[in-house]
Amino acid sequence: MKITFLGTSAMLPTKERNTSSILLNYKNENILVDCGEGTQRQLRKLDISPTKITRILITHWHGDHVLGLPGLLQSVAKSDPNKEIKIYGPIGTKKFVSNILHSFNYEDKIKLEVNEIKSGLFLNEKEFEIYSQEVKHTAKCLAYSFKEKDRRKVNVNYTKKFGLTNHPLLGQLQKGKTITYEGKKITPEKGTTLILGKKITFVLDTTADKNLEKFANNSDLLISEATFTKDLKQKALEFYHMTSEQAAYLAKKSKSRKLVLTHFSQRNKTTKEIEHEAKKVFKNTKCAEDFLEVEV
Repeated sequence: MKITFLGTSAMLPTKERNTSSILLNYKNENILVDCGEGTQRQLRKLDISPTKITRILITHWHGDHVLGLPGLLQSVAKSDPNKEIKIYGPIGTKKFVSNILHSFNYEDKIKLEVNEIKSGLFLNEKEFEIYSQEVKHTAKCLAYSFKEKDRRKVNVNYTKKFGLTNHPLLGQLQKGKTITYEGKKITPEKGTTLILGKKITFVLDTTADKNLEKFANNSDLLISEATFTKDLKQKALEFYHMTSEQAAYLAKKSKSRKLVLTHFSQRNKTTKEIEHEAKKVFKNTKCAEDFLEVEV
């Protein structure tokens, strides 16, 4: 599982930073979290074709998070007309996507599945689940959590004792079921080792919210906005954003393992102060820059 930061700036692109977009790669899935202006060019710089995108999770419909969407959809339609992209976002997403498609002269049809979601589990695939949480912002906005499902690995040294090394029954054991082989029962507790799935939580554009502590609980990686430094806490509250310190407390209280900060205001010429403030509260913190890759 790999995270690539395609854009880490808040509101406006800068010389160093593109606007918000994050790519999550998991096996055959390439999931885009937001699509700020210039996102497809950022993908091209990494030699990733927009046609490789399988799903797009929209946190909210402010321009710095979605202005790259029209161009990306046009490129996909032109390059692979049989490609279907699934889009997920807060209530109102269907209207916004429709507005995009009717605002430009799209010469090629594109296959889209557009889903409006609220808080809770909204995607349940064989190997992973994705949850959403409504958050407090100046527009309808969602946080997202990607959870790899737990899996069981056969304890070969144990099953060998029963002469069981290669058999269809092992598949049942991996599913957590007790099996019987030559009259002897083998339980999943002894016959397998439980491997816990990884969890990545995305918290972009929101004021500090206690509900997020439960939502982000036990994240292996918490990605959070840190638009302001702590001396601008009142301004963060006014514009429904977070400070770096508040993001760090979210990581600490949610018992996350690693915190990566993003969505930086243009007033911050460097992120040294932001990272320093956060590390005082949560040591395992890093400030993202465009094209940063994080393996989970």
